Order: sequence, then structure tokens, then C-alpha cells
Amino acid sequence: MQRPNGEPTGHRALKVPEALPDEQVKDSPLKKIASVFRKKTAIQEIVREPTSGGIVFRLTSDKKDVEILLIQDSKGRWTIPKGHIEPGETAKMTARREIEEETGLRNFDVLTWLGKIHFKYRRADKLVLMTTQIYLVQALDARETPTAEKWMKGIRWFTFTDALDVIEYDDIEKLMLIAKRKIRAGDF
Repeated sequence: MQRPNGEPTGHRALKVPEALPDEQVKDSPLKKIASVFRKKTAIQEIVREPTSGGIVFRLTSDKKDVEILLIQDSKGRWTIPKGHIEPGETAKMTARREIEEETGLRNFDVLTWLGKIHFKYRRADKLVLMTTQIYLVQALDARETPTAEKWMKGIRWFTFTDALDVIEYDDIEKLMLIAKRKIRAGDF
């Protein structure tokens, strides 16, 4: 048997009406969902934040493979060391400073620029547009031990394959693959 609209009887309609009278919405799940979206304030400002960092690598002791140094941020996500470009700094200078601050490493070379990534997020009533310049960075002293800053959950050398598995951001993963090709080719 069918209803006048063609639906079989005994089945609930899956469609939601475009608008319901207020008395029908008052205690409905739709009202609860709608209230979540209404609580956000409108975006009042667009902020551009330039940042810079590096994919830090070292060769294994047998010189046959590459290890990548990753940091674990305060939310538990594995990523590369990076941070905000300060007034008067170049992106390359920032990459060097941020790597020193976030990893404790001092003996490394910033070899070449790999590319940049863009992302956006909301911070209260601001839309933040972030651009991160990424460099290929070689750690020169295998005995130098990286140390995490207090806000980090961890810091660790990973095999290249393991680093690809744990990295949280696709854009950084793509640049890691470019980095590996450059390292193999000695193109830096």
C-alpha cells in the first residue's frame, strides 16, 4: 500500500522539510543542530600568517636510507618543525630558527626550498590564512640528540616509510616525497 505521495506505508520519510512552524521545531533534533551553527559569530577579519619550517633528514649509518625528524604537537599529531615568520626574517631564517627552537639541533644545513603549503582555519571571529614555506634540511651530526620543547608530546627520528605513515598532513607528505627524490639525486 502507498501513501498519496508514493511512499510505502509503514516507512518513515527521510526528507526534512525546508521549514517547519516554530512550534514543531521547538524540541526537535533539528532545532538542537541549528542552535550549534547559530552560536558561531560571523567572521570579522581575515588574517594572513606566514610561517616556515623544514623537513629535517639524516642519512642512516650505512648511508643507504634516510630518517626524518618529526615532532608531535600538543594534540598528538606528528608534523615537521615550523613556526611564524618574525618581522625582519626571511622564510629561510625562520626555518633555521624554528628548527633550532623546536628540536634543539644546532648542526644542520638548510639546503633548498621544497615548496609551500596553504591552509585555513577559524580562530574565534577570524579566518586565518596560513602559508608555510618548507625547506629541505640535513642534520649533520648523528650524535646530536633532538630535544622537544615543553609544549610538545614528542620528538623522534623515523625511517622515511614510517614518517610517511605517521605524518598528519597530506601536503607535507607530498613534499616529503619530493625531498626523498632530491636527496637520492643529490639535487640540493
